[in-house]
Amino acid sequence: MEQRDLDLTGHLEELRKRLIFILGTFILFFILSFIYIQDLYNWLVQDLEVKLAILGPSDILWVYLLLSSVFAMSGTIPMVAYQVWRFVRPALKESERKATLAYIPALFLLFIIGICFGYFVIFPIVFKFLLSLSEDLFMTFFTTKKYFQFLLHMTLPFGFLFELPVVIMFLTTLGVLNPYRLQKMRKYSYFGLIVTAVLITPPDFLSDVLVIVPLIFLYECSVILSKVVYRRKQQQLSPAA
Repeated sequence: MEQRDLDLTGHLEELRKRLIFILGTFILFFILSFIYIQDLYNWLVQDLEVKLAILGPSDILWVYLLLSSVFAMSGTIPMVAYQVWRFVRPALKESERKATLAYIPALFLLFIIGICFGYFVIFPIVFKFLLSLSEDLFMTFFTTKKYFQFLLHMTLPFGFLFELPVVIMFLTTLGVLNPYRLQKMRKYSYFGLIVTAVLITPPDFLSDVLVIVPLIFLYECSVILSKVVYRRKQQQLSPAA
């Protein structure tokens, strides 16, 4: 019992150390982002055809803090992945350590690809479609706060959703998941992805379809990659058996 308490204390201490590294990295990136926030803001609105407005001085600070937090979170993702790997590393075999370590750059790359997909593909289509609904009917007036809320709503979720293949490969390597379990869960996973797509998109059919199709494609890619990882793991275990 005493040994178990010591192990638990050691795990909690290790977890606290990993969280401190993650928090420190986030704060560092947040400060850097806030220093260059005007350049980042100008880059995001350079091609915007409409003029943004603010309703009060606090809106300026809110937008600056929001954008700084998003850029800081993006920069912190590799550190989060690395600290998670360091935390679970003692429970992994040498071959598993090397394999899972390679997932860290892939995780960050897929996050950036997901953000770019949402920003350059989904967001312009949905934004122009919604604007077309107001032609000759309403005067369009956008506040900076509402615009960036909508922008992040249409882009940030894709950054995390595009990480699905790497997360599933990592869990397959750890033995938590396998491709056969993923295949059995397919209909439930599809339902979850459809609900997610409906929640993160505006209430129109076009937006839902544009999001659901890539999410289902990502899930199927995850199943295929899980099979590759699972077979490779079985081949490594078979000689020992």
